[in-house]
Amino acid sequence: EVQLVEPGGGPGQIGASLTLSCDTTGIRYDTYSMAWFRQAPGKEREGVASIDHEGETIYGDSVKGRFTIDRDNAKKLLTLRMNDLQSNDAAIYSCAAGYPYGIATFHPQGFRWWGQGTQVTVSS
Repeated sequence: EVQLVEPGGGPGQIGASLTLSCDTTGIRYDTYSMAWFRQAPGKEREGVASIDHEGETIYGDSVKGRFTIDRDNAKKLLTLRMNDLQSNDAAIYSCAAGYPYGIATFHPQGFRWWGQGTQVTVSS
């Protein structure tokens, strides 16, 4: 069974940092592209960051320069380091696993498995 589990987002503060993680089981993790998506209330889901199996990354325009996606293939762990949090970063963040040897992408159809999502709040 494939599982993607985000242990916890948590409260953040404007200007502060927060790191999300995603534990993956059931797939050959090192061959899959991975990504973080987020959805705020009343807004469409948007791609935050994506990383392919070779470590190539892409970022959404609103997070470029502030967020960093990384993967540890040995631990099957995906992380999202969020620096300089802003109020509009508050959302439910979900990790997703794509297809073997896929590219870094934000097309939802490119992702086969999704985590349950974790809430990130940002306060002043």
